[in-house]
Amino acid sequence: MVLLTRSSAHWRRPSSLWAASVLTILAVGCEGAPQSTSSSAPPSEMESQARLLDQAIAPEAPLPDDTTPAPDFNTEAYDRIYENPFMAVVQEPLSTFSIDVDTASYANTRRFLTENRLPPPDAVRLEELINYFSYDYPQPTGDEPFSITTELAVAPWNPEHELLLVGLQGQQLDTEVLPPNNLVFLLDVSGSMDEPNKLPLLKAAIKLLAEQMDADDRVAIVVYAGAAGLVLEPTPGSETSQILAAIEALEAGGSTAGGAGIELAYQVAKENFLPEGNNRVILATDGDFNVGPSSDGELVRLIEGKRDDGIFLTVLGLGTGNYQDSKMEQLANQGNGNYAYLDSLLEAKKALVTEMGGTLVAIAKDVKLQIEFNPTEVKAYRLLGYENRLLEAQDFNDDQKDAGELGAGHSVTALYELIPADSAAAIPGVDPLQYQESTVLPSDDLLTLKLRYQQPDGDTSQLVQQALQREEIWQNTPSANMQFASAVAEFGLLLRNSEYKADADYEAVFTRATQSQGADFYGYRAEFLDLVQQADLLSR
Repeated sequence: MVLLTRSSAHWRRPSSLWAASVLTILAVGCEGAPQSTSSSAPPSEMESQARLLDQAIAPEAPLPDDTTPAPDFNTEAYDRIYENPFMAVVQEPLSTFSIDVDTASYANTRRFLTENRLPPPDAVRLEELINYFSYDYPQPTGDEPFSITTELAVAPWNPEHELLLVGLQGQQLDTEVLPPNNLVFLLDVSGSMDEPNKLPLLKAAIKLLAEQMDADDRVAIVVYAGAAGLVLEPTPGSETSQILAAIEALEAGGSTAGGAGIELAYQVAKENFLPEGNNRVILATDGDFNVGPSSDGELVRLIEGKRDDGIFLTVLGLGTGNYQDSKMEQLANQGNGNYAYLDSLLEAKKALVTEMGGTLVAIAKDVKLQIEFNPTEVKAYRLLGYENRLLEAQDFNDDQKDAGELGAGHSVTALYELIPADSAAAIPGVDPLQYQESTVLPSDDLLTLKLRYQQPDGDTSQLVQQALQREEIWQNTPSANMQFASAVAEFGLLLRNSEYKADADYEAVFTRATQSQGADFYGYRAEFLDLVQQADLLSR
């Protein structure tokens, strides 16, 4: 027989002590019984009971326990985000940061919401939510490869504050005039990619891009698992069937030697460098590197050593459960690159076909912004997002300091929440200095905006500078650009449960986004409205 005890609604096996006690009782009950002297005699009742008890407590046959939760194997990794605080203009008049055209956070946030889960706060990067969408900024008309748009209005979630919009619009290039491509696909085919939303999705995505190539383009494929290898030599883009066959033959298995793959991919790209073309490595992975250089620091240093070769980087993230967001974002940031997350084939089409020019063709690199606020107009400011793209003030003039790239047709939007100079709001500060004092010069300017950028093949920056007055950019009725960008930002504040969310609420987000939805040719903004409603329901 098998003896079971019931405790706290759990069935469990008897302990060894309990079993020993039962054996003792059985032994006592058998005292005085005739004893067999033959070694071949059948086992006694006590021995049979003992064997049954041994089987009952044997560890190799555990009984099911439906009430014990399954172990959590989720190893997704996100860097901690410390939100930008309000900075007192008298003490910190300069705000300096690198642009960021990544969109991975938005697609990853969408993945969580469609799975009926709110995303972890550190998965929500405001700038990537805002920059997922294009805005109606004018095309550049001068010598610069981008236009600059600025606007000032009341902050929707805090009427006592103001919201400053700074928008960049990269020059749109027709597909017919895009430079030839030297593309090296660096594809993770390790065992962790053997899931429907990883390698099969990746293969379908790469096929979409491969079908856009022509005879002037070159495509190579490097794969890595336990080791790295070249599975498709640089091949003319017109050889579509050969490229597609190489993609179709890919299978997942083994560990993940990401560092070796990066080395080989950059070597292939360098050997086939096109002086007048777009030279780019496209890394597609879940980021779960575990062989060779695998720490964030090791891989970042590896990428940093490659960016001076004129080879850009695109990072495509895939999958769930072991998704290493922090590692992939750092690689893109340090590799003159951009970063997207593919949660569906439609997202792959957006990144690799619809916005191919912006994803693959850089029109400016190392793009930095620096704003000096006038303390007679602004008491304090807070940059929304861009926490991991902040720069020191002196980095703005340092052409060796890496910053983000701007792709053809890309738009970049930054929002500042401002506290006016006449506000009674208390701003944390420092004690007065003992050995120096600052003098505020009279000016009607609200701020001075400066921007530095380099040509994709250059190493010397060019400066763009403009002083702006409040009356020039103030809008009593915010533009559709401001309404929609602020709605997305407010959505992010709510998802992060930000300490700066003030009066933010999902209903206001939905109303403002609906009013500013615009033409929405691809339906991205309509989808955003669905996500707002989903987040609202999940947060209740």
